Amino acid sequence: MSLKYAKRFFCCLLFLSPGYTVVAQNSNKENIPYTRFGIGDLQTGTNVLTRGMGYQTAAFVSPVAVNTENPASYASLRFTTYEIGLSGSSRTLRSGGEEYATGTASLAYLNIGIPVGKHAGINLGLKPQSRVYYRIEQDSVIPNLDGTNTYIYSGDGGLNYAFIGAAGTYGGFSIGVNFGYMFGTTRYSGVLQQTGDDEILSSEFSRYDKTGGLYWSSGALYTAPLSEKLKLRIGATFTLNQQLNIWRDDYQINFRTLGGVIDRDTSYNNINSKGTVVLPASYGFGMQFLGNEIWSAGADFSLTQWSQYRSFNLTDSVNDRSMRISIGGSYTPNPTSLRQYFQRVTYRIGFYYGTDYIRLRQTDINYYAATVGVSLPFRRTTDRIHTAFEIGQRGTEANNLIRENFYRLTLGVSLNDRWFIKRKYD
Repeated sequence: MSLKYAKRFFCCLLFLSPGYTVVAQNSNKENIPYTRFGIGDLQTGTNVLTRGMGYQTAAFVSPVAVNTENPASYASLRFTTYEIGLSGSSRTLRSGGEEYATGTASLAYLNIGIPVGKHAGINLGLKPQSRVYYRIEQDSVIPNLDGTNTYIYSGDGGLNYAFIGAAGTYGGFSIGVNFGYMFGTTRYSGVLQQTGDDEILSSEFSRYDKTGGLYWSSGALYTAPLSEKLKLRIGATFTLNQQLNIWRDDYQINFRTLGGVIDRDTSYNNINSKGTVVLPASYGFGMQFLGNEIWSAGADFSLTQWSQYRSFNLTDSVNDRSMRISIGGSYTPNPTSLRQYFQRVTYRIGFYYGTDYIRLRQTDINYYAATVGVSLPFRRTTDRIHTAFEIGQRGTEANNLIRENFYRLTLGVSLNDRWFIKRKYD
């Protein structure tokens, strides 16, 4: 397939992928109990390039890749850039001496970055923001009831973000903003299932939250030359606390199974009650040293004020704040080499550590991971295949909580093209 037709196929995929996002988030192979709280498992939607460097995003800029975490980076785009990223993870959950394996695959991001002249750029993007999937079963003995009584708690869904971003630059300064719509549906369910006595009804309590609202984020960058071959880039990101709308449906259903047929009766429902969810303010700061387009090294720090979080005016089991520290770097032996392919391959390494926004039983949920990544060029073009691999741990078994050991692999493709270029004739 020629590059021209590959890019046409890629553009079609951009419009078809929102449906894939929703399907992937409801994978029945995934089970992450911590997603029961807050808005679920946070999905950053960061570019696979930055994932290989420990999620170092605040000061990352590339003329041929899109960094949506700091929209000020769009001003540095030099080619129209089409990007897609897919992420797969495997987790081993441990609690009370028992283990459980789980895993999933999902869309990581979609982007179309477009340079506007020499000093501005825009981006059209779609990325997941959070994912919910859990299923927990617990047998219980209830006085005066015969048979087996099982509590089943489950949930699925999440939030997605469709947005447009713009940035401009003057001198060494760049500023940018993302503005778009955050949306999604999440189901939470609790079932008391009775077996052994056909006269006793089982009960299901279900809640469906349909979320939607405008959401924005902003960023700034400054690049300063330190010498002929060395630059320093400083970046910052900023998001205020923002309010989204929620439309909630509540159901209470009684049911029993007779002769293989389920007899169901809705004893209570409350449809379309309206509320709000308040997402907290977030701040990030980072810096990178750049060595003549051959190497980079830097660090990031981010902080989110989860004490501001509310859903229908309730706080849930969230921490006062979450934070993350990232360090990492990249190395390309010879970016301009024409004969030796692996001289143009970019290698990345990084590490991150943080405190999760979930807090349970007066215990912080900490996490950490090491990352590696590579970018593989297509022949002599600026197009790339990118990969990043993470290995890390989240949580603790203290206080009967859950520890996760996880592996995550992200695969991304970026295709570059020139738009709005006048043809020249001799």
